[in-house]
Amino acid sequence: MLFRNIKILDENFDVKDNMYVATEGNRIAYIGTEMPEKSYGEVYDGKGKLLMPGFVNTHAHSPMTLMRGYGENYNLQDWLNLKIFPFEAHLDSEAIYWGTTLAMAESLRFGIVSSTDMYYFLDDIARAVKDAGARENISFAITQFDDSDPKMLSGFKEMENSLRTLHKAFDDRVRIDASIHAEYTSNPKTVEAVSAFAKENGINMHIHVSETLSEHLACKEKYGLTPVQYMEKHNALCVPATLAHCVHIEECDYEILKSRGVTVASNPISNLKLASGVCNVPRLLREGISVGIGTDSVASNNSLNFFEEMKVFAISSKMMYKDPTAVTPKETLYAATRAGALSQGRQDAGLLKEGFLADLIVLDVDKPNMHPVTEMVNNLVYSASGSDVVLTMVNGEVLFRDNEYKTIDVERVYREVENKRKEIISKI
Repeated sequence: MLFRNIKILDENFDVKDNMYVATEGNRIAYIGTEMPEKSYGEVYDGKGKLLMPGFVNTHAHSPMTLMRGYGENYNLQDWLNLKIFPFEAHLDSEAIYWGTTLAMAESLRFGIVSSTDMYYFLDDIARAVKDAGARENISFAITQFDDSDPKMLSGFKEMENSLRTLHKAFDDRVRIDASIHAEYTSNPKTVEAVSAFAKENGINMHIHVSETLSEHLACKEKYGLTPVQYMEKHNALCVPATLAHCVHIEECDYEILKSRGVTVASNPISNLKLASGVCNVPRLLREGISVGIGTDSVASNNSLNFFEEMKVFAISSKMMYKDPTAVTPKETLYAATRAGALSQGRQDAGLLKEGFLADLIVLDVDKPNMHPVTEMVNNLVYSASGSDVVLTMVNGEVLFRDNEYKTIDVERVYREVENKRKEIISKI
């Protein structure tokens, strides 16, 4: 496909007008100011449009679309124990597949091309991602509450099996990560076993860390360590790691995160909605620590509208840390795209650059909410809406265009999700 006379968000996150961008196979083949001599198939008229890299959701629980609006006005622990865990006890293969497919539809609608997912029933999540044409890093959230051998856990076995059967499957659209759900849902033996598995197999790690103050303080009381220090002590940070939340990290944690090259997945809307707090993104960025943006689950968000997430990511830090210059629009756009791609181990993604993966989105910027234009990057973060996305491409394939899905029967998805939700509610 050739995008003609289109605005672009270039690899330096500057906006350029009247550009030509061509995709060939699953790659960006050409970017320039002149019409290329070679034919790249369909020509897309870019008048009034902007082309940019698609978003990477660095922390998600996709099947939890089934629980949208189900547990409201609870703190995190009550939300989990009173609402979420009882619902999850009745999930099955089909529920996971349709819940994930709904998440893929919503993601593509809002410009998310890839997610870093943590859940279980990995085969069914991967099946939904494959069918939708999307891209994902998937991990089984391992928990353990006794002192048995972690390698005998069903979750550990599922992680092993998924690595054999799904890692880099479907033209490398699906990758398998290791995951420890959190410090408070495991023990040192579990952390060390999962960490050793990740290191042995050269895969990434995904963990909830310091999401709430009570979780953070309980870890210190139990082990004399912050959750970051605890994960470092038990080797969880010896591989590329994405740590979700990090709302209540302390002074001693920053050097560990920096030295280990950790990516912090900030989930601003979920953290605010559950009253968990605001991640200190300005400090993380000053320390040179990579920060991506995550939605967390739809059950605690309650949407995958990434433009909302970017705006709150930027303004919540300004308010919390009393500095209107704290997080810039360019830093926000980088966190939403390139930082997320790098956290997934995808070095050739997250930028509009020749040779990179053609994971792209087109926005209609000729709309009232995008005028006037003093600085387009400011409008992208503070003024744009998810409804402005008119095309989403993953791996060189157009999956969503002008409100039409190319790979997902959304009407069937709605029916299947409603049926599974009602069925589960009747059992609780």
